[in-house]
Amino acid sequence: MFESLSEKLESAFKKLRGHGKLTEANIEDGLKEVRMALLEADVHYQVVKKLIAEIKSRALGQEVMKSLTPGQQVIKIVNEKLTELMGTRHQDLDFSGAAPASIMLVGLQGSGKTTTAAKLSILIRSKGRKPYLVPADVYRPAAIDQLTKLGSQLNVPVFPSKPDMDPVRICSEARVAALKEGCDTLILDTAGRLHIDEKLMTELKRIKAEVKPSDILLVADAMTGQDAVNIAKSFDEALDIGGVVLTKMDGDARGGAALSIKEMIKKPIKFVGVGEKVNEIEPFHPERMASRILGMGDVLTLIEKAQSVVDVKEAAELEKKFRKNQFTLEDFRNQMAQVRKMGSLSDMLGMIPGMGKLKQLKNVEVDDREIVRIEAIINSMTPMERSKHAIINGSRRKRIARGSGTSVQDVNKLLKNYTQVMKMMKKINKGGMRGLGRGMMPF
Repeated sequence: MFESLSEKLESAFKKLRGHGKLTEANIEDGLKEVRMALLEADVHYQVVKKLIAEIKSRALGQEVMKSLTPGQQVIKIVNEKLTELMGTRHQDLDFSGAAPASIMLVGLQGSGKTTTAAKLSILIRSKGRKPYLVPADVYRPAAIDQLTKLGSQLNVPVFPSKPDMDPVRICSEARVAALKEGCDTLILDTAGRLHIDEKLMTELKRIKAEVKPSDILLVADAMTGQDAVNIAKSFDEALDIGGVVLTKMDGDARGGAALSIKEMIKKPIKFVGVGEKVNEIEPFHPERMASRILGMGDVLTLIEKAQSVVDVKEAAELEKKFRKNQFTLEDFRNQMAQVRKMGSLSDMLGMIPGMGKLKQLKNVEVDDREIVRIEAIINSMTPMERSKHAIINGSRRKRIARGSGTSVQDVNKLLKNYTQVMKMMKKINKGGMRGLGRGMMPF
């Protein structure tokens, strides 16, 4: 996410930080690079022009020129202006109006509306509400089946739409069905087209008039850059949308759509899709996103992801096991499963401040399949082997490798890493960090 833009901005800021004292010429040169980085990231030229003018005005002020660290002050201003550009703060879904509240999803075909509907149902349920999925796309083959299947997997009720039903009738009858099911929030998955046309907009306007949705969200593909901004303009003019969900953000190295939409249509980005799995959606926080773009990480989102998957009692038990040096391979496997729920390792590393700037990590590909491989190896062990790894001899290693579809070398590597971690924990428990330091000395 934003990888290309982040690298170019970091290069521009490095030059600014290299000057003990900044002059108007230094700032002008630095902002030229920032301007080029934003334009190459497919940020709308009007947005770039306004942003650079505002940054320049602040950067030439007293707070920078008289600062002991002028380069850092300029970066601080850029951070603040990027945050303002994207909307300052997170704006949540609107559930106002008569019950049940209705969230209407609109957008072009292929933008990810159906998957986003399922993802939003999880988020809405986490707020204590009861979602009801409504497949209103009767044109795309298998759209109704896809949402029905997702609802079944997530244990979320789905309205039984039929391909020959009128979409407006589907949405209208779904309101009555939702109340009977005891649900308080409809998520309407409407039809899309390959391009915006009058027939599509007329249908969406009819649904809006009938249902009077609490919120209308445009689902747009972040990777389309300026096209996403133009699409957002068209849908907003026709329907007065409440906000945007940007999908496929994990594949968007540039970030033009995320940086342009709020300024161009004056409507917030509310959520971003960061992967294909149903839990890979995040509330859009402008201040956190600006921090990620500038390579400063996003610790708050990382903490929230951890809190959503970590059981507090289980964490306390694990801490006791660590202290007593009783952390088994079974515990290790369970921890790996929790880490997988948080998303990809690459994304998590990107949320840790400074990690993105480390040269040794620049070209390192974090292979999430490694976690799957480790889990397979541990799953092939007997309960006794997981609790007492020392009994795993040569013949057992061969059996474990065969059962997990890996090699004996893979099994050896896992056991070696595990024993090293346990040795380190033992040293920490004995002498704190000083004990760990002594254990790591080469003599």
